[in-house]
Amino acid sequence: MMENSVKPVIEGKRILVIGGTGSLGRALVARLLGGGIGVPAKVIVFSRDEAKQHAMRVQYSGSGAGRVASGPGPGRLELRLGDVRRFDDVAAAVRDADLVINAAGLKQVPSCEYFPEQALLTNCLGPVNIVRAIRETGTAVKVVVGVSTDKACQPVNVMGMTKAVHERVFAAANLSCPATRFVLTRYGNVLGSRGSVIPLFCQQIRQGGPVTVTAPEMTRFLMSLDQAVDCVLAALGWGGPGEVIVPRIPSATMLNVVKALVGQRNVEIRITGPRPGEKVHEVLICEQEAARTVRRGDYYAIRPLLPELYQPGGDEPVALQGPYSSAHGLLSLDQTRQLLDQHRMLPEQWERSGGENLFSRLAA
Repeated sequence: MMENSVKPVIEGKRILVIGGTGSLGRALVARLLGGGIGVPAKVIVFSRDEAKQHAMRVQYSGSGAGRVASGPGPGRLELRLGDVRRFDDVAAAVRDADLVINAAGLKQVPSCEYFPEQALLTNCLGPVNIVRAIRETGTAVKVVVGVSTDKACQPVNVMGMTKAVHERVFAAANLSCPATRFVLTRYGNVLGSRGSVIPLFCQQIRQGGPVTVTAPEMTRFLMSLDQAVDCVLAALGWGGPGEVIVPRIPSATMLNVVKALVGQRNVEIRITGPRPGEKVHEVLICEQEAARTVRRGDYYAIRPLLPELYQPGGDEPVALQGPYSSAHGLLSLDQTRQLLDQHRMLPEQWERSGGENLFSRLAA
């Protein structure tokens, strides 16, 4: 289903990945250039991090991805320095794109609490700039996918609030830019990404502890980077205007995650209390949204709130009777360890990899 729905969308297209040097952005670029889901004419990586762009240039030079262009020019992979906060930068990049994926964002909850104006600029003004660029420059962009977070659902912190605005900005853009389909993805903790706490846990374990857990009852949804990429591609392929595509993924207590990572090691686990802006449980779909939610394979689709975008679902029944919370259907400790083992998240797996571990990949 994935290849059948995505391939016609990306084949021969110019795909702009905003925030393309982040964890998700790099995984997306690798999938798009891999050829398994179609061959795009060009993948344009847009970010403001010169060092990460250089690392990506080195990675793909001579890799079979074709010429790597440093700025506008020939080549299947093009690297563009720019800032999603600056309209002129965004307009110049969007002008050359058929499809846009917005993976840019400030994702650390405490950082956004201490610097809310910075979160506002990246997470809210950035999406506004994308919409404005499409509306005002007459581009040929057909689809825009925005990457959101479970923290945008009933938000209690700045990161979630700004991402909730991101969702609404893109949903409403379907009305002001009717030739472009704007769709959202919303998911939870991505194992091993820069926004994940797991690299911190493993670093603490390697240093002999203590491993710090904010609250023993705290729960989080868990998914891999590959699953996050799958979700974005699903939205790109079949997500409707203004819909929010949510993966059906497991959840676990953070205490069980730490216990699975520690294993038999003699390492102290210390409870420190929640950080500024943290929830005990995350919610991917709230009670009010549940009435507009249908199931499509491994995903839920939240139908848009705006009545102008709402399309009757035909034979699609409402899939949820209540909120979709990380507190429900928790994995046991053994199941949590199996999940981490499946996605190669355990410290001993990194140690056996001869130094090519999660930390070295994140530092690249």
